[in-house]
Amino acid sequence: MTTATKDQKPDTVDMKLEVSVIPVSDVDAAKRFYEKLGWRLDADFVRPDGSRAVQFTPPGSPTSIQLGTGPALPHFLVVNDIEAARGKLISSGVDVSEVFHSGPQGRIPGPDPDRPSYGSLATFSDRDGNVWLLQQVTQRLPGRVSSDRTSFTSPADLSAALRRAAAAHGKHETRTGGHDANWPDWYADYIVREQTGQKLPE
Repeated sequence: MTTATKDQKPDTVDMKLEVSVIPVSDVDAAKRFYEKLGWRLDADFVRPDGSRAVQFTPPGSPTSIQLGTGPALPHFLVVNDIEAARGKLISSGVDVSEVFHSGPQGRIPGPDPDRPSYGSLATFSDRDGNVWLLQQVTQRLPGRVSSDRTSFTSPADLSAALRRAAAAHGKHETRTGGHDANWPDWYADYIVREQTGQKLPE
């Protein structure tokens, strides 16, 4: 039985504020500025919808920034289960979009068919028009989290990671044809690799 802390209800769904998109007039010039500060460049790529993602993390910070242009720049809430997170918000009276993923033509209804990390999204706004973006992440991109800084902020977060490791380990035992007596080590290796964006064990 999971015991909730005094500040956390038993049915709480983790929503980690991990990225804030900040407005810039020139992405390349802004990128050079943050590189000079020594902030870690996490990503610089073009999304399926044609927009550009440039992300930096300040040294030691659990939260990153993305450089953006245009109105209504969102704040990213990372979740393990986007449907559960969306349901929790709806139960609290929040108007949340349907889950969607991005493609060349923009938003495509429904979660990404391949269920990749970072692929399934949903949005909502507060009463003042601030935009929040839910993003489902189970396996991190390489370099996003340092291997010596893996952590879980709640029992629910750790439980979800253990369930994913258990499912993967079941497939591992099927392939090897027998019980794996070293399953605790396998679980630990799987979870650390998942958190830090390394190749997962088979």
